[in-house]
Amino acid sequence: MKKITTVLFDLDGTLLPMDQDIFIKAYFGGICKRLAPIGYDPQRLVEGIWAGTAAMVKNDGGCLNEAAFWSCFTEMFGKKALDDIPMFDDYYREDFDKVSASCGYTPAAKETVDLLKSRGIRIALATNPIFPAIATEKRMHWAGLSPTDFELYTTYENSRYCKPNLHYYEDILQQMKLSPEQCLMVGNDVGEDMIAEVLGMKVFLLTGCMINKQNVDISRYPHGDFAALKSYLCQLFPAESEV
Repeated sequence: MKKITTVLFDLDGTLLPMDQDIFIKAYFGGICKRLAPIGYDPQRLVEGIWAGTAAMVKNDGGCLNEAAFWSCFTEMFGKKALDDIPMFDDYYREDFDKVSASCGYTPAAKETVDLLKSRGIRIALATNPIFPAIATEKRMHWAGLSPTDFELYTTYENSRYCKPNLHYYEDILQQMKLSPEQCLMVGNDVGEDMIAEVLGMKVFLLTGCMINKQNVDISRYPHGDFAALKSYLCQLFPAESEV
């Protein structure tokens, strides 16, 4: 039996507490306000982003998620939309931080990551790669973390699949040269995060902002709040003085 060496964390609703509906409303409000002056009708822009997101979720690995998104988006808005990519980037760089007010914050997120780092555990951020890196890095900072806290973090520029596709997790394993048995996946979404168990990973369901669309019986998974997670991790990775 292989020893667990690596913890994969989801971000939204896990390390970064949030109500997804409130976050999405704030996000769309902000990006529509930024792009309306250059001719984007807010309702059509929201429809275009949702369509592009669906294209990424359906991505079969034939291209990066970034290409899947923009291919779909330009079907709605024409190739000229590609000239506006810098405007989207400017939104994330300059205005996206305002969306942080729609999210929560818990110091337990960084404390948990720091605990694992202090015990030599490898850490990756397995957040659904439907955002560009700049937006993912911003959300890390909202959670009190930074890109240097993670050996790998998934974005639409470096990923070819999305959750709950098992190939998404297999890609991470391949990049980090790991077997599933060496990993623990921590997330808040029963459908998208706990599915990693199918590959042979251990899982922990963080319940503070839990998403359970199919009303699955969660008693089958180790689960609880950050205190329960810390207790679980300390059993899994005891300090040298405790061994």
